[in-house]
Amino acid sequence: MKRWNGWGDTETYMTLSPGAKELLVQKTGEGTPQKDSDMESVLAKVPVSKLPEHSIISRDAQSRLLHARGQSMPDWIALRSGQISSFPDGVASPTDREQLQQVLDFAHKSESILIPYGGGTSVLGHINPRETDRPVITLSLNRLNKMLDINERSRLATFQAGVLGPELEDKLHKAGYRLGHFPQSFEYSSLGGWIATKSSGQQSFGYGRIDDLFCGGNLHTPQGELHLPVHPSSAAGPDLKQIVLGSEGRIGILSEATVKISPFPEVEQFYGMFLPHWEAAQRAVQYLAQNQFPISMIRLSNAEETRSQLALGGHDRLNQYIKRYLKMRGINPEDACMLMLGFTGSKSRVKYAKSEVMPILKGKFNAVNMHRFMGNAWAKTRFKAPYLRNTLWDQGYAIDTLETAVTWDKVTQTMQAVEDSLRYGLEDRGEKVHAFSHLSHFYTTGCSLYTTYCFRIASSPEETYSRWQRLKDAASRTIIEQQGTISHHHGVGADHRDYLAAEKTELGISTLQSLCRHFDPRGIMNPGKLVE
Repeated sequence: MKRWNGWGDTETYMTLSPGAKELLVQKTGEGTPQKDSDMESVLAKVPVSKLPEHSIISRDAQSRLLHARGQSMPDWIALRSGQISSFPDGVASPTDREQLQQVLDFAHKSESILIPYGGGTSVLGHINPRETDRPVITLSLNRLNKMLDINERSRLATFQAGVLGPELEDKLHKAGYRLGHFPQSFEYSSLGGWIATKSSGQQSFGYGRIDDLFCGGNLHTPQGELHLPVHPSSAAGPDLKQIVLGSEGRIGILSEATVKISPFPEVEQFYGMFLPHWEAAQRAVQYLAQNQFPISMIRLSNAEETRSQLALGGHDRLNQYIKRYLKMRGINPEDACMLMLGFTGSKSRVKYAKSEVMPILKGKFNAVNMHRFMGNAWAKTRFKAPYLRNTLWDQGYAIDTLETAVTWDKVTQTMQAVEDSLRYGLEDRGEKVHAFSHLSHFYTTGCSLYTTYCFRIASSPEETYSRWQRLKDAASRTIIEQQGTISHHHGVGADHRDYLAAEKTELGISTLQSLCRHFDPRGIMNPGKLVE
């Protein structure tokens, strides 16, 4: 069963080892757990629906609660405390394009607000209803989950947009193919959500971002249906697919999407290694990215994240062995940076890639190869990291992430500036913050910087939210100062909206607003997200 106020399945729980607990206490202080609200008391607060009956729309209180919030820190604070300010008035679950259009027509006629809902994994408030006098309908795409067509000759597959990651890959695997899009939210996020937020997967270096994989589909808008035909390439004016990518439900609802697929790999191997210090590590991944080696994944943790991840992994004895081994190899464990690499494809391709990459890392950058035991451990738990949020919250800690992308010349200074803005962001309140980062999603011109931060939960939800808001604002302003993008792969939603103008300029914002008005003149499509 899926958790109603946290991440993932209720049967999955991560424990904290003594080493991990010691690290958290050292970095932030003793945890301050608070009592969570139970589901029954929150259900009692769900107001009477403003919607009339409709055959496709449920007005059930539990369904409305389960679709009221996503996975952002403000969402967690609201759900755990039971202080939820607004709920959808109904949840629609269409089974085909015709029913989807019926819901859209009903919302249009009744001037209801319509919020598209994929897997509910948004971390930026994309799916949250705002307080309003208008009825709000959450349109769940969970029943639009079929594979409609597979074109093996052209290596294309068409899916209904509500299909979740595991279902999508399972259907493709049975036909001998793979999409290869694996965000950390893979288990619960949907194809339509990936497209609407311009998502990136863990193996984007090999398979590409969702921008690279999305080839066409059907978008249902208040002004009519927009069909996006599939072409290998086109110079017929601006590409309308780019309007859909990152649109966050503001102009319409994607019902179907055609994506590029790849043959299921003959071999897939992940390797873990350590580099002696950040300078060598950063130069190493830049070298790999700019020389376009046939690698499917690169992920580099800085020294702070390396220490934290090893501790949070819960294998205290293994960690002691790793530290001793690194010392034997002439590396100070306190400075070591962990690098994860993925090799995917045919046996000959993987063999060639390793023969090219491994000697370079060892000879040019003094990397210590831990071989596949670390890679296998990472692959086994690659989608389990979000479960740690549940454990830490129960221990009295809040953990959140943010990300950006910068050019290579700004990587180190941006990483340091963002981490400092977080570490010292609550100093005047007597609170410490633990922050660490890794690089992922690599390009010849730069890379994505992904920072995790942990702080103590306060005695009241209002103060916990205030702490988060202070940290989020400080880090976001720092990203802007460093000329980074406000979002590399999480989208904009509500939490990034006020920072968007610094990147898009006022003229760019007004262009996006005009686009929303063109497709949605009555303002029924997910208002308040992306742009006002």
